[in-house]
Amino acid sequence: MKGDVTIGDGEPGERKSRRSSFVGIFAAAAAALVLVGALLVMLRRSQFQALAKETEAQSIPTVAVIHPTPRDGAEELVLPGTLQAYIESPIYARTNGYLKRWYHDIGSRVNQGDLLADIDTPEVDQQLLAARADLVTAQASENLARVTAARYSGLLKSDSVSRQEVDNAVGDLAAKRATMHSLEANVRRLEQLKSFQHVYSPFGGVIIRRNVDPGTLINAGNGGASQVLFVLVQIDVMRLYVSVPEAFAPFVHKGLPTYLTVTQYPGETFRGNVVRTAGAIDASTHALLTEVDVPNDFGKLLPGGYAQVHLNVKVEHERLQVPVNALLFRSEGLRAVVVDGNHRVRLQALAIGRDYGTSLEVLTGLKADDLIVLNPPDGIEVGQEVHVREVRNPLAQTSSEKLVRVREDGATPAPERSP
Repeated sequence: MKGDVTIGDGEPGERKSRRSSFVGIFAAAAAALVLVGALLVMLRRSQFQALAKETEAQSIPTVAVIHPTPRDGAEELVLPGTLQAYIESPIYARTNGYLKRWYHDIGSRVNQGDLLADIDTPEVDQQLLAARADLVTAQASENLARVTAARYSGLLKSDSVSRQEVDNAVGDLAAKRATMHSLEANVRRLEQLKSFQHVYSPFGGVIIRRNVDPGTLINAGNGGASQVLFVLVQIDVMRLYVSVPEAFAPFVHKGLPTYLTVTQYPGETFRGNVVRTAGAIDASTHALLTEVDVPNDFGKLLPGGYAQVHLNVKVEHERLQVPVNALLFRSEGLRAVVVDGNHRVRLQALAIGRDYGTSLEVLTGLKADDLIVLNPPDGIEVGQEVHVREVRNPLAQTSSEKLVRVREDGATPAPERSP
């Protein structure tokens, strides 16, 4: 009996122990689930915050920036020009007739006073003969009138003639004398025209054009290009006219050293000087017309040839250079995107000087320490925040390489050409 009671008393305790174990397991599982859920929520929140931060960071664009490149104050300004003879004169006839003969053809070098051509002037010859005959008649009439006036003046003393008759004789003498002087002037005029049948060289030079042959009808005067007999040029000194950009006009003056280069003589230079400027900016080209004279003692330079004029100008104000891909072309004008100290952008108006092809010279609008954006997007807005990434400036690299080359070999690098 006792044994049965003991066994019966142990079963409820065992069940109670099992229930406690199950509750503990369930509580532990619930706690684990809560912990896992909390961890998942925290992980999800951290991921969301990281994504928000990344999205916010990606919403601020990163731009590549550079500094404008300073340019040296001394620069070789290269401008195109056309060679002209120092003196170029078209030779016209001063009398009418037919060309009898010419003595010098194109390419001939002549001296001052050399005979270039003869003109046959039959009409002028006949006019001269008639004028001389009229002059002889007038001289005879003047002589008779002079004698008559003298005789009447003598007779007046004895009252043989009236005062009126003496006045008539004196007046007739004055009229005949005036007619004689007029005819004398006409004879001298025709003799002068007759002398123009010989065409002489007005100065020493080279004949570059001959437009007539024997028998050609010649009319006096410069009645057009068809009336030009010869074109004579003086090429001991050549002159060129170049248009200096307005930005360099203050630094170009009389006596400024220059030199020329021409394609037919590669590697050879021809020294010259600025002799004068127009003294005013052309309103249509915004350039200063400048004359450069170059000695041509050996005759290598020919009129009409193309040449490049190298002007050694020294610019006093600071000049900067920027790549063309750092500029925005807006309707209101050319702009550069500048990043300030707060990483905010602004559009800066510029005044442009020379165009070097891949870069532009900036006269005003930028400073050397400004940060400008390379390849700025068209949609960039004023005041927009950006991240900056400074990159190597290709213009600065080119300038340093040139400087190294100059120091190594002592030679001046080839100047950049302007259009």
